[in-house]
Amino acid sequence: VPVILNLATLTGFCVIDSVIGGQSLSAITHGHLTPDVGIVVIAILAMLVCFCGFKILHRYERFAWIPALIAIVIATGTGGKHLSNQAAFETPEASTILSFSALIAGFLIPWAALAGDFAVYMVPEASSTKVFAYTYGGLFLPTVPLMVLGAAIGGACPNVPSWQAGYESTSVGGVLAAMLEPAGGFGKFVVVLLAFSLLGNIAATMYSITLNFQLLLPWMVRVPRFLFAIVITAIVIPVAIRAATSFFDNLENFIGVIGYWASAFVAVVVIEHAWFRKSDCSAYDHEKWDKSNMLPSGLAALGASVLSFALVVPSMAQVWYTGPIAKTTGDIGFESAFVVTGLLYVPLRYLEIRIQKRV
Repeated sequence: VPVILNLATLTGFCVIDSVIGGQSLSAITHGHLTPDVGIVVIAILAMLVCFCGFKILHRYERFAWIPALIAIVIATGTGGKHLSNQAAFETPEASTILSFSALIAGFLIPWAALAGDFAVYMVPEASSTKVFAYTYGGLFLPTVPLMVLGAAIGGACPNVPSWQAGYESTSVGGVLAAMLEPAGGFGKFVVVLLAFSLLGNIAATMYSITLNFQLLLPWMVRVPRFLFAIVITAIVIPVAIRAATSFFDNLENFIGVIGYWASAFVAVVVIEHAWFRKSDCSAYDHEKWDKSNMLPSGLAALGASVLSFALVVPSMAQVWYTGPIAKTTGDIGFESAFVVTGLLYVPLRYLEIRIQKRV
């Protein structure tokens, strides 16, 4: 069940990135290259990077952020004079801030389900402190400054006609193209760099998807992984083309919903490791990882996660549904999923251990 949910999550992120990349490429051609064609270009190039395997992918990821950072700095410098021209907005209420926090958590927490895919070649002697610091820093440092910049750009959009026109035409890509328009041809080149910077996100996610397919059904280990990359690309392209028509509504719905299951998943993993395994990695027998008759049944984890949604549902605030609790508090479904799942997992896991006679 977690693998199926994770596959849906990873596919969704590939769709989001493909839409942004496709719209950015379309924006610099003023529509001569349609967003649909841009989406196809981005998705296929990402698939080709994924084909190269982990070593090449890892080297690519190591350096791909550098031109992206330079491009963002150039875009900010070119359009920076307009950032102080902010539109008037009402001060957000506490419930709005909570809902936004849940949205961000839903965006970041699913990385927990991917982390093992990219740490598999790490030496066992690696310091836990370093692993934590690198992971947390790698998520926090790009996210916070870029979200602040995004908020500033979004706040200025209504007061800068060219930015607003770009947003209405091709969303994020249109705004970036408008910001860089004063730089002429060089500005268009920078937008292309920003569009192609998404290849790192999509290719790494596709790499994880190929592993997830093999986890889903053990016999799929015999299937060459590149075939799964082709399959997921064939799924992402048409879905992204459809999602592009109402991009941000789809984005908000998708990220909001996945945050709930990911929160429950993380609660189970944390409690299992810290409480039942005493934070001791030697407590796991790696030889049993694919022997179902020697592993926990998983019913305690599934039971705790599913039962938590009795509180999650009334605590969620989405475009399509707002629960009675969330109407007062804002979206606290993420927090509810984490806390309730953690509390329920302890007694259910003890019961599972007692019945199965093994940890």
